Amino acid sequence: MALGPDRNYMTGAQSRAQTAEQIDAGLRQYMLRVYNYMSLGIAFTGAIAMIVAMNPALVQAVASSFWLFFIGILGLGFFAPKIMMSKSIGAAQACFWVYAALWGALLGPMMAAYAAIDPMMIARAFFITAGAFAGLSLYGYTTKRNLGPIGAFLAMATIGLLIALLANAFFFQSGMFQLGLSVLVVLVFAGLTAYETQMIKNMYQENDGADITMRKAIFGAFMLYGSFVTLFIYILSILGIMRE
Repeated sequence: MALGPDRNYMTGAQSRAQTAEQIDAGLRQYMLRVYNYMSLGIAFTGAIAMIVAMNPALVQAVASSFWLFFIGILGLGFFAPKIMMSKSIGAAQACFWVYAALWGALLGPMMAAYAAIDPMMIARAFFITAGAFAGLSLYGYTTKRNLGPIGAFLAMATIGLLIALLANAFFFQSGMFQLGLSVLVVLVFAGLTAYETQMIKNMYQENDGADITMRKAIFGAFMLYGSFVTLFIYILSILGIMRE
């Protein structure tokens, strides 16, 4: 028996609804994997930073090799995305965990310095960062506005901020200038967090294989992890300068 027009319409509508539900479920699973990886990376970084901060010899060793760690982080920040999206899952994971370890080592001396002044300052900075990050990432996930043009502008702004931060560290050494730069960094990376979340969401394709989806999830976690750590560092810097 042939289906009537109404029956055909209902069958098509049900099929589209089922497909949309499958896409939504896949997207939720994908984003959950991104946030899980990012959270594990932050926990790993925190553990390494704590180990370094509690060992004066390690603090001294990392501080004396600051530029080696800094260049390593910058290099991975540039090359890791290409590796993650073109090489194996193992290579993608290696890049992510090495990046998290380098940040943990570099943060160790900073944690030791702030802990000597006020250990609760570190906790306050972390919870402020976590709350701000959650709200910004939620906005990036739910907004219908295209954040691409804003993201491109903010990505270029980070280069100028990096130059200004280095100039202040070497030449000006001004606390007020550092405070202003820290506020600007927080604002820029707040916008980047929303933009990156939208970009990571838009990268999801329901037809991707498990291997590609996993590499995209690791790449997304890598991007959001970097923004979270940067926000934390400069929120902590703002709290420290204001305390002084």
